[in-house]
Amino acid sequence: MDGLFNKLRNFDAYPKINEDFYSRTLSGGLITIASSVLMILLFFSELLLYLHTVTETELVVDTSRGETLRINFDVTFPALPCSMLSLDAMDISGEQHLDVKHDIIKKRIDAHGNMIEVRQDGIGAPKIENPLQRHGGRLEHNETYCGSCYGAEASDKDCCNSCEEVREAYRKKGWGMSNPDLIDQCKREGFLQRIKDEEGEGCNIYGFLEVNKVAGNFHFAPGKSFQQSNMHVHDLLAFQKDSFNVSHKINRLTFGDYFPGVVNPLDGVQWMQQTPYGMYQYFIKVVPTVYTDINGHKIQSNQFSVTEHFKSDEAGRIQSLPGVFFFYDLSPIRVTFMEQHVSFLHFLTNVCAIVGGIFTVSGILDSFIYHSHRAIKKKMEIGKFS
Repeated sequence: MDGLFNKLRNFDAYPKINEDFYSRTLSGGLITIASSVLMILLFFSELLLYLHTVTETELVVDTSRGETLRINFDVTFPALPCSMLSLDAMDISGEQHLDVKHDIIKKRIDAHGNMIEVRQDGIGAPKIENPLQRHGGRLEHNETYCGSCYGAEASDKDCCNSCEEVREAYRKKGWGMSNPDLIDQCKREGFLQRIKDEEGEGCNIYGFLEVNKVAGNFHFAPGKSFQQSNMHVHDLLAFQKDSFNVSHKINRLTFGDYFPGVVNPLDGVQWMQQTPYGMYQYFIKVVPTVYTDINGHKIQSNQFSVTEHFKSDEAGRIQSLPGVFFFYDLSPIRVTFMEQHVSFLHFLTNVCAIVGGIFTVSGILDSFIYHSHRAIKKKMEIGKFS
């Protein structure tokens, strides 16, 4: 047994030196203290990194199909009243959402950005006791009101009982409304008067859209939209205005839900129009993104990049629709973020590297200082050091 132990002693890579042969120095003590402090600091730094999560990034081809895209927006138009502003969305598949009103909210604001209380419809309108019936006569006491659509009826039984319903009927026909005062419903409700009263006001519009996950666009523009000769047209004649100021501030624009670390490049972007007419365009590249947290919960969302362009028209020559347009396209690459903990073996390896590395470097430094000091001292003793 003793022979076996003796053979094992021969494998000892750390031979021991008798304490009587130790020589302790001041420089060695300082280096030991400094290296110990550095070792402790690096150890706790590595421990914090081990306790916190790290995010791994992966790029894969997006193979998802049949999904929808949620667009969240909050845009302020300081010089465009809410009664003029409309929102449309369309995509390359041919699906259109014109004059979207569901899931959005409009707030009237004054020139200073303060919200104005909602005014009751019809204030400022001239009083007409008996509305005009579809057949041409005035509403009698015992009759049910059925207003005329002024030739835009889809069938003989259709009624347009408000200015908005007449405008909607005109939109479906692809007609423009040149003079709202010739429409009984619009005259009674004071359509033009309301537009004049809102002169100088702005509008804050916010909400969300659910669209197909294909390339498309959505835009904010004055007037009701309709299709005419396969072209998307907005009826601007009804407002009887010479110019439309589409200055705007994008308070928030996201494609999907929030996830940690997301950056939305258009949040807080503001643009002021200097010309009477113009179309402001944003060209957006949407990148599908999946974020998986440490508990395995997945967030399906998107990131995006954007470029901008302003198309100006000369006064009196409107060649493009005044408004703010967002053209978006989808990237075929999906980004996957995954929160993970550093493995214990990786942590242990780094700790060993810290301890071994500092111990080795401090030993080399101490040896260099010790032998340099001895050499200088020896030369001074024999008088050769100058």
